Amino acid sequence: MNLDLLPDALQQHWPTHPWAQFAVGILALALVALFLQWVVARIVLRIAHRLLVLAGHTAWDQAFIRRRAYHRVWYAVPFAAVALGIDEVPHIGKWVVPIERVTHGGAWVCVFLATGSALSAWQDVYASSKEAQTRSIKGYIQIGKLALALVCGVLVLSIFIDRSPLWMLSGLGALSAVLLLVFKDTLLSLVASTQLTSNDMLRIGDWIEMPQAAADGFVKDVALHTVKVQNWDNTVTTVPTYKLFSESYRNYRQMFESGGRRIKRTLRIDVQCVRFLTEDETERLMRFRLLHDYLQQKQTEVEQANRNLGELANEPANQRRLTNIGTFRAYGLVYLQRHPEIRQDMAIMVRMMEPESQGIPIEVYCFTATTAWTQYERIQGDVFDHLLSILPEMGLQLYQAPSGSDFSGVAGRLRGEMPTL
Repeated sequence: MNLDLLPDALQQHWPTHPWAQFAVGILALALVALFLQWVVARIVLRIAHRLLVLAGHTAWDQAFIRRRAYHRVWYAVPFAAVALGIDEVPHIGKWVVPIERVTHGGAWVCVFLATGSALSAWQDVYASSKEAQTRSIKGYIQIGKLALALVCGVLVLSIFIDRSPLWMLSGLGALSAVLLLVFKDTLLSLVASTQLTSNDMLRIGDWIEMPQAAADGFVKDVALHTVKVQNWDNTVTTVPTYKLFSESYRNYRQMFESGGRRIKRTLRIDVQCVRFLTEDETERLMRFRLLHDYLQQKQTEVEQANRNLGELANEPANQRRLTNIGTFRAYGLVYLQRHPEIRQDMAIMVRMMEPESQGIPIEVYCFTATTAWTQYERIQGDVFDHLLSILPEMGLQLYQAPSGSDFSGVAGRLRGEMPTL
């Protein structure tokens, strides 16, 4: 420190002992650093706080306070003051270089931490908006923080070893293969997160199903490395982000947006009960409101076709006749077409599948007018309750594998029929 720059009164009371001069210099530097910190905290940051509030950005101001962005800028001030003023401390000698480098690096660390806090505050403000309900920027925020950490690490290390940051970056080229291996998952997640968001493949709130990851539920969080899925049993499955880009999964978003949820379920009819309808049965079924028009039209077609056969119509095998299973399919189709909770602008089918050893599958294919889970299950249950109950009216019954009670009943009857010796 140049004593000639001090006032005469202060030069007269300035200590002459080197250790005393060193202590006074350190104390003066600390007081200056604390004063500058107070100025920044009380004036600069307070002005920034007031400007945000007056501009109507209170949410941003609260986010900065919650994420301690102001405090980290505040912490950078004394580091910077010490780094700039350490040369003026008398008799500090060889300690000036390490102290200057450490405080210089500390100031930059605080600045980068404050920038990271600003990114976190941006995420908090965005989370309260409507867009955040479908799109997440958490992955981009994490990418930004990762880039800040890399830049900060290179800059601080270059300050500590007194080298140019460009020299540090040129050295990273030789380690690129190692860096790619170490940050493989991060790079994969970076690409996947960008593609998922930019192509609108995944949103917060989407119902996805990924059996290979045991995930079946709503997406709760989309981050850089992981996606959290809350399953229907309230457990949470964490799936790596890159797996959602490289592997297949089912997204039910389009189903919710369409407003119709599919019903696709089969009734297995026992083959032994399938037969032609008699005239009496046709007349009785004609009284069914849903079958009247169908049977009237079909009966006219059948009579006309049989008249065209002439004498061949005397043989029953040559005649055209209605079947109970075909009449049931027609009944089911009309029932669905008149159901008030079934979408009529979407596909509606009651079709016969290939017969199997468990019976003849009759598949009901339609869409409900609501996508709510509980209402969907209620509608689906009502439809099949009715169809199951109408089967006996047409002489049909479901296939059911024999149970233990069936075998016990047969065995009992056989024992009863056996003669007593």
